[in-house]
Order: sequence, then C-alpha cells, then structure tokens
Amino acid sequence: MHTQLTTTWLQRMMRGNIVKQILAGLVLGILLSWLSPDTALAAGMLGTLFVGALKAVAPVLVLFLVMASVANHRQGQKISIRPILLLYLIGTFSAALTAVMVSFLFPSTLHLVAGATDIVAPSGIIGVLEGLLMNIVANPVDALIKGNYIGILAWAIGLGFALRHSSDASKSLLNDTSSAVAFMVRLVIRFAPLGILGLVASTLATTGFGALWGYAQLLLVLVGCMLLVALVINPLLVWVKIRRNPYPLVLLCLRESGVTAFFTRSSAANIPVNMALCEKLGLDKDTYSVSIPLGATVNMAGAAITITVLSLAAVHTLGVAVDIPTAVLLSIVASLCACGASGVAGGSLLLIPLACNLFGISADVAMQVVAVGFIIGVVQDSCETAINSSTDVLFTAAACLTDNERTSLMPLRD
Repeated sequence: MHTQLTTTWLQRMMRGNIVKQILAGLVLGILLSWLSPDTALAAGMLGTLFVGALKAVAPVLVLFLVMASVANHRQGQKISIRPILLLYLIGTFSAALTAVMVSFLFPSTLHLVAGATDIVAPSGIIGVLEGLLMNIVANPVDALIKGNYIGILAWAIGLGFALRHSSDASKSLLNDTSSAVAFMVRLVIRFAPLGILGLVASTLATTGFGALWGYAQLLLVLVGCMLLVALVINPLLVWVKIRRNPYPLVLLCLRESGVTAFFTRSSAANIPVNMALCEKLGLDKDTYSVSIPLGATVNMAGAAITITVLSLAAVHTLGVAVDIPTAVLLSIVASLCACGASGVAGGSLLLIPLACNLFGISADVAMQVVAVGFIIGVVQDSCETAINSSTDVLFTAAACLTDNERTSLMPLRD
C-alpha cells in the first residue's frame, strides 16, 4: 500500500505543472525557515543536491547535444547563431548603458568595509580575454569536470565536425546517447520544487535579510536596473527582431527560466532548464543546442549591470567627477568584462576593479567594493543570474521566430 501511494505521488509530480510546483516549494521554504530554522537548515541538503545534480548533467548534456547537432547538420540547413550572438552583445551593452543612466539619476554611496584586499582580481581586460582563450584549448576532461563551457563548446563543435562523415551507426549511437542524457536532465528538472524548497529555507534561515537593509538603496538601484532591462529594454530588442508583441514570450521566459535561475544562482545549472524550454517552444535544436551554452558564457546583461552600478557607487562615494564620454566608455568596458565574467572565478564581482580603474580608484578601495557586493550577493547574484539565463532563451527564440512562422505561435499558446 505504501509503495503504491509513493508511486502515485511520483507520477503526479512528474505530470504536474512545474511552475506551480516551484511556487509551492517557494512558499513552503519561506514558512519552514520562519517556523523551524533548524529544520530549514537540514532541508538545505535538498537544494544542494538539486544544484549539484544540475551542474553534473549540464556539461555532459552540452557536449553530446552540440556534438550530435553538428555531426548531423546537413549542407544548406539554416541555423541562426549569428543574429543570436548579435542580440547577446547588443543586449549586454544596452544593460550597461541603462545602468549608467539609472546610477546618475539615483546615485548610491557605500559604507566601505575592510578585509577584502586578499582577493585576487584580474589585472586587466587583456587578462580576462587571455583566460577565455586558454579555456578554449583546455583539456576536454578537465573542461567537463570544471564546467568550462567555452572548452566544452570548442571540443563539441570540433568533434561534431569530425563525425559529420562518420557512419550512420556512429551517428545513431551519438543521437541515442544525446537522447539518454536529455532524459536524465528532464528527470532532474522535475525535482526542482524540492530543490527550491531547500534553497529558500536554508538561505533565509542562515542569512535572513537584516544585513541587506543597510544597502537598501543600492539594492533598489541594482534590482530596478535589472527589471528595467528585463521588462523594457529586452522586449524592445525582441520587438525590433520579430515585429510583434514580445511580452508573451518575455513573461514565459522569466517564469519558466528566470524563476529557476533566481534560486539556483548558476547559469551553468540552468542550461538544462533553458534547453527544455527551447524544446517546449519548438525551436530549432541545431540552433539552441549551441546558442544556450554560448549565452551562458557571453550573454551577461545582469553582470554588466552589477559591474556598472557598483563601480559608479564607488565613484559617487569618493566624489569623483564623471563626464559623458567616460560614462559611455564605462558601458563598453562593463560589457567586455561581463562577457568574460564566466571565465573568472568569482564572476562579475571580481571584475569591478577593472571598471574602477577607469576612474583612478585604487585596488584596495575597489576590492572593498567587491566585499560590499558579496554582502548583498544573496539578492544581487540571484537577480543577475535570472536575467542572464532567461535572456538566453528569449533571444534564441526571437531569432528562431523570424525564421519559422510556425514556431512564432508557440509562446502565445502556452
């Protein structure tokens, strides 16, 4: 009897609406952290297991999916990587420019803290780019272990080209392996509600939000910029591309990709979620199997906002005068830094000193700004990941919609 009840519960979970289940997990996590903090800390293991499982399957999924797509690509078959990459770059620069304007309209100041100067940041943009290039030529096994998606993409594309002239049996085995890995990904994603419950409960029980009130204005500027980009700038870019109401697609991506990314706080962990959403939308598999992992590397609007807002907060704190050309240059530097954020341990926060260097701010002060970033990281990193990851699907879908009219009806029906 007990086994039958368990089987019935699992079947309902697998067939249920994943978004509603995630929202239920969110509410239960909040209640658990409020009613029993000790139990909430123990429940954090569910979140750790969920994020770990996603990070484990994502590199393997990208390797085999990209390899299979390239190996099975037929001459003359159209894919849309170039327009997607252009949208990624324009979107990241637009986000940095938006952050500059909002930061000037609502200037923030910081209470600089000590103890941050022992963190090692990149020495310059050349160092960031050099790191990215080294990731391309990394050992494939090491790339899989460390989640180096630049290296994984390079090897997957190279092996895919090498297998294009292989036998049908080899291609069939590759496709079957890709399908098997995709099945494992779908299985992991179905446990997202339990993972979200654990992540929310343990985070609230451990940190709370008391430490964030001292930086309320800075957080409002950061989150406000990200909402402005997510709900105004990105829809405008999508409208220019597809010439129709972009909001059904925008809201769908935020709901089904952004919510999960917000709580996992990992673009890499959200790659399987984004690929599942692309499949649900009926997008071209050859396109999204490359554009989604590529977006997790170079489409970094949220990171550009973080770098810009915190750098200008340091500028305002120190009373440094900034003219318009310097502000535009900051947007360009922040965009370049953001595109390289995935190649740097610590992500966007450790690239803040590069932007601060434009204004002659010392490394010691800049690293104190980084420490402030870690203090507000509970909210900052969650929002940053949500906008970064959901936009990967959004721009991929926008490019595919212009190529396939049948696909363009899918977001309106979901």
